[in-house]
Amino acid sequence: MSQISNKIKKITNYLKNKIKRNSLNTKIWFFLILFSVLILAFIWIIEIVFLNTYYRNYKINELNNATKELYKDFKQNNLNSLSQIAINNNVCIEIYGENSDYEARYFNQGCMEFGNTNFEVKKDFINSNINHKKYKLINNKLKNDILIYALKLDDSTYAFLNVSLQPIDGTVNILKSQMIYVTIVTLILALIIGYFISKKISKPITQISDKAKKMGEGNYDIDFNVNIDIYEIRELAETLNQAKNELAKMDELKRDLIANVSHDLKTPLTMIKAYAEMVRDLSYKNKDKREEHLNTIITETDRLNALVNDLLDLSSLEEKSGFLDIKKFDIVKITQEVIKKFGILTEQEGYNFIFKHPKEAIVTADEKRIYQVIYNLINNAINYTGEDKNVTITIEEKPNTYLISIKDSGKGIPKEETKLIWDKYYHNKKKHKRNEYGTGLGLSIVKNILINHNCKYGITSSKKGTTFYFELSKK
Repeated sequence: MSQISNKIKKITNYLKNKIKRNSLNTKIWFFLILFSVLILAFIWIIEIVFLNTYYRNYKINELNNATKELYKDFKQNNLNSLSQIAINNNVCIEIYGENSDYEARYFNQGCMEFGNTNFEVKKDFINSNINHKKYKLINNKLKNDILIYALKLDDSTYAFLNVSLQPIDGTVNILKSQMIYVTIVTLILALIIGYFISKKISKPITQISDKAKKMGEGNYDIDFNVNIDIYEIRELAETLNQAKNELAKMDELKRDLIANVSHDLKTPLTMIKAYAEMVRDLSYKNKDKREEHLNTIITETDRLNALVNDLLDLSSLEEKSGFLDIKKFDIVKITQEVIKKFGILTEQEGYNFIFKHPKEAIVTADEKRIYQVIYNLINNAINYTGEDKNVTITIEEKPNTYLISIKDSGKGIPKEETKLIWDKYYHNKKKHKRNEYGTGLGLSIVKNILINHNCKYGITSSKKGTTFYFELSKK
């Protein structure tokens, strides 16, 4: 007994592990069986419980149809089709004419003839002086119910239609025995088909779920594609593949960002410390040397401060938490102010800023943020322009917007990289180097500012240079 008990426990535990209560497999199986049970229950109710009621209503409907057809034909003085009416509707018809030329009988099998036995029905209806009346009698010969519809056609002509209600208890018993077999077979088939359908649908979803768990652990070397022709599951797999690729890309960018920011933080900190030690130990008595070393410390501190500010700006913009102060301003004036900021580069290093613009260009945007966009784009052009050191800034008027473009004269960007150029540190991705001007986050900040403004923006590039552009609304 103990061995049998242990085997039962093992089977029970196996089934519990295999059939999880809230699993998709179990749910599909359960609902398919439930659907089959509901359909069978509906058939049982219709075929067994309400069969007598349905049969009775059906026969009454035949009687009513025959009555309407008869009355219509009589009014058209056409009683030649009475036999056809009786056959089509399975009813018996008797035309009785008191002091009338009309008198005819049309009988079908199972109908009750109007003889002396039922003379009282005729007498009752004729004496009632009403237009129509229904009677229910028992046919002693066939032991079944008879429904009679008495109809007054004119002052001296009457129609009596009757229909037989045959006992259907035998039919009901046959249907019951058939339904028992049908129910058993249907439930067995529902169990088998439900099992295979649930396995077919749940298996790929389970596979996708297992792969998603691996992706959650940081493993992006997986493929969510499954061999199934269900549209929604294939679409889910494609969506997860896209999400995986984006997450892998973001993870790589995150690592690069940390490495690059760490490099850009470490370099100025190292220089600040080194020059501070030099001032302390060597140049504190030499005024010129001390000033030179202190200026280097200030420059590196400014660079460090710019990097931190750019990181804070980028974080704020990516979370869309940066408030936009939308107002009207002159984009020409703002651009001129930015160019003045880089004036020292014209004097000391020979950079040439070519500015093409109308007299005035009033736009609606956040003035501070757009100043930042123009500054970063010009700064980027400075870093990548050609040997002629030309940077061209153009403001062009359009019907509802102003198009602002900044062009360098460098070697250009490969077409496949133009969509990636907006990523953080992308231009230093393969081999990081310290930026001479800026922090390496400028284009990513530009992209997020323009997205928050719902601006149209983009990049075009050739071997003769690269142009960054964006549009601002006039209104």
